[in-house]
Amino acid sequence: MSFVIYPAIDLRGGKCVRLKQGDYRQETVYSEDPLKVAQTFINQGAKWLHIVDLDAARSGGMENASIIQKIVESSPVPVQIGGGVRNMERLERLLNWGVRRVVIGSAAIDDQAFVKEALKLYPGHIAIGLDARDGFVATHGWLKTSRVKAGELAQQMSEWGAETFIFTDISRDGMLTGPNIGAVRDLAAACGKTVIASGGVHRVADLKQLASYQHEGVKGAIVGRALYTGAIHFPSAIRVTKEANS
Repeated sequence: MSFVIYPAIDLRGGKCVRLKQGDYRQETVYSEDPLKVAQTFINQGAKWLHIVDLDAARSGGMENASIIQKIVESSPVPVQIGGGVRNMERLERLLNWGVRRVVIGSAAIDDQAFVKEALKLYPGHIAIGLDARDGFVATHGWLKTSRVKAGELAQQMSEWGAETFIFTDISRDGMLTGPNIGAVRDLAAACGKTVIASGGVHRVADLKQLASYQHEGVKGAIVGRALYTGAIHFPSAIRVTKEANS
């Protein structure tokens, strides 16, 4: 798999928003029409879409269900989605809608029996989201911080069959300060699987640098705020990382 840029669409109250460091009080609304945002990214060359249901991450509710369904149904590219997936019913509902890959985060700490079963039943359709604060995994929309190290949890999940991990350094998320590349590489080394970087990407050079570590397992990056502010021109970023792939 070549290096993939995943444009992020974070949903809250049916709108496309971005948070700073996962703080629900530091929200910027970028669009009232997430479906239009998704179509724009696809038109610019997106190979995947990454959706986060922020309401579900915090409450476990389904406030954004209709807009998620519309995006998935209208998208010619695969969709990856996370936020509030803590039981088999939610997981299977998303997969039945046509979601290609479901991100499981909090449950990897809170309900490991569910995660183990999900990895067994739907291999290839699960990504484990490891959101870290000072190296420890945070859960429930980043409102809680566990005492489990991200690398240790990744090793355990790998043994259960996880093939894809999404690593977010919360301190970098939405801050446009650059990704924690060292931590991304450390995680890839710890689990020996595919790692997608998230948090802090703010320039094309960040993506080019991440893409240079594909041989270590760093296979993609999720980009949010930098695309919405124009700090990264999406077609240019695709071109640069494609060159790094060749």
